[in-house]
Amino acid sequence: MSKVYILIVNWNGWGDTVECLESVFRNDYPDYQVIVCDNGSEDGSLDLIRAWAEGNLDVFVSEDNPLRRLSIPPFAKPVPWVELDREQAETGGAGDGARLILVQTGDNLGYAGGNNVGLRYALARDDFDFVWLLNNDTVIEADALTHLVVRMKEKPDAGMCGSTLPFYRDPGTLWARGGATYNKWIMHARCLGYREPWDGRFDHHRTERRMDYVAGASMLVSRAFLRDVGLLCEDYFLFYEEPDWAARAAGRYRLAYAPASVVYHKVGASVDMIPKPGEGRGRIVDLTMRNAVRFTRKFYPWALPSLHLSILCRKILHFARGRAGKRQEPEGMP
Repeated sequence: MSKVYILIVNWNGWGDTVECLESVFRNDYPDYQVIVCDNGSEDGSLDLIRAWAEGNLDVFVSEDNPLRRLSIPPFAKPVPWVELDREQAETGGAGDGARLILVQTGDNLGYAGGNNVGLRYALARDDFDFVWLLNNDTVIEADALTHLVVRMKEKPDAGMCGSTLPFYRDPGTLWARGGATYNKWIMHARCLGYREPWDGRFDHHRTERRMDYVAGASMLVSRAFLRDVGLLCEDYFLFYEEPDWAARAAGRYRLAYAPASVVYHKVGASVDMIPKPGEGRGRIVDLTMRNAVRFTRKFYPWALPSLHLSILCRKILHFARGRAGKRQEPEGMP
């Protein structure tokens, strides 16, 4: 049986994280450990997650929530845990016998930085076959991980695999089918299946042919991929880490999609990782545009003139609509 590390990054989001953990610890895959990397939270997240693991804090899910079944009633506590600081984690510190490894990274390292601390822990331990990067604002069906592992074994040349991602607040509608497409000329990312009704039937071969990168809300990566391609690029802080990873792996590893792996995504909660000042929709737009230029310069420099024209048009459009202070869910960027 292939061992899997399930890696979750938390930043001031303990409520979402404990709901995610309730669903994760109900999953039917037999060989796994969970790593929660806390990115310097200021809301007492680690204390509260620790209290949850000890059985002293229950998750709250409203009775009319159709996904309540995934985390209620709570599974048996306590959960054996160990807590590490960043240095201990990155050198493969103690974890034997613990089902939950809590890591204090010491600062808000962003999506890539927070995940990389956990990835370094896994690589230092070198006792795994896959790592499942999972957003803290998700809840999973019990067989979600099993289907991811099965698909990766069916497609041995794949380095990473995505899930079916319906909206948490609208489970009959898709946010993403495995991953997204990306138009390098105009900086346009769009999740496959975005806003389509979810009927449970998908052609994974067709999706895999169209997918430019795997949606980071649920992304299973192999040990070989991590050793050959390397960790997530920390230059972006948030947005563009997944297309960067896929672009670096191009020609060496293919992308996979496991349709029956279902992960419900709250969409947008993870952008709260963006630090103050300059928060809100305007900050998201600025960060996305900056990272688009960085990504394009790195991989497709010949597309920069078109990209800059697209950015100018977008800025004019946002100014004209007066939308800089309004928050919306990102359509494409996980």
